[in-house]
Amino acid sequence: MAQLSKLFSENEVPYLDYRLTENLFCRYYQAMNDARSCTAYDARISAVGIGIKTFILKKDQSIEKIAEFNRLKKNLEGLKGIELARKIGEFRNDRMHFANNVFDVSETQYHIVGRKEGLLRVFNCPYEEVDVENIILRKDDATSITFEDGKNEFVFNKSKSVLMKRFEVPSKGYKDVEVEIVKEPLTLLEDFFINYNKKIASTPKRVKGVDYVILPLYSVRNGEVPMKSGLNQWNAGGRVRHEDEVYIPVPIAIHKNYPHFFPNRETPFVLYLPDGNILSAKICQENGKALMSNPNRKLGHWLLRKVLKKKPWELVTWNDLNRYGFDSICVENLHSSNDVGESEFRLCFASSSESYSEFIEKE
Repeated sequence: MAQLSKLFSENEVPYLDYRLTENLFCRYYQAMNDARSCTAYDARISAVGIGIKTFILKKDQSIEKIAEFNRLKKNLEGLKGIELARKIGEFRNDRMHFANNVFDVSETQYHIVGRKEGLLRVFNCPYEEVDVENIILRKDDATSITFEDGKNEFVFNKSKSVLMKRFEVPSKGYKDVEVEIVKEPLTLLEDFFINYNKKIASTPKRVKGVDYVILPLYSVRNGEVPMKSGLNQWNAGGRVRHEDEVYIPVPIAIHKNYPHFFPNRETPFVLYLPDGNILSAKICQENGKALMSNPNRKLGHWLLRKVLKKKPWELVTWNDLNRYGFDSICVENLHSSNDVGESEFRLCFASSSESYSEFIEKE
């Protein structure tokens, strides 16, 4: 792909789009692609969480974006110096903890495709939490702060709420791949597509309401996490409840706009979780307002204890969702059935660009 650089640039340094780099890695290393989810990792191989990056190397190093905290910008107001650096480090670590909890990640690393004139320099480097207690402030001005933690150097852009990290090529353990850039890539592609279009029909697009829906983890009435329903259903009155009792809200707009997406109320279906666990689930309660597991506590244990790391009987709040950078969840219809004919669905965290509010506003 780097040989086609002249489609995009006249530079002698090979060009690779970052999304393409992620897709190539996942295809050829048979990794799970998490780049579109709102988590800290771009890919996973078993229990290894991987950050994938490509950038131009200058003197075998570069400072690159690793996180964005727009939703938490208000939490940083009034902070400066070492206090600001520590809070940013905590936010970064929270995002990593969240991804670790969701996907059962126990090991992490960065996979880097560095670009230099005439070659790609490929290497891995540690993907580490910020050592908040050992942060040393190097610079703090009106636009940014620079700090270190004894292992890595970070730069935080204040106006954009973007955290960046300095990446350096290790002295050993990298691989150089020479790239001969094609001089006339358009001619090459023209020849290819003439033959391709004769053989291959267009691929159907992913359709909202047919292939997936986005559900809110908050009340659409007031934008808050209810104290006695949804993720805090365990706190409702009327009877003794288990500490893990929850449900995922299904707004009436979902049923109205996509009446055939979910099976009928009280009809069991299979629900795959991001960590590989499999639940039996169904649409329940009046007007089908709840997605629940059977037993109910299984979904709650995963969401409350593994993902959000809440203690038993501790309320989930909007700040909890905001801290981890998500407020919605995606349910994908796999258009398949198990051995007993139950429909199969998959649960994943909606990307920040596809929250419930944006999903439903596009109607």
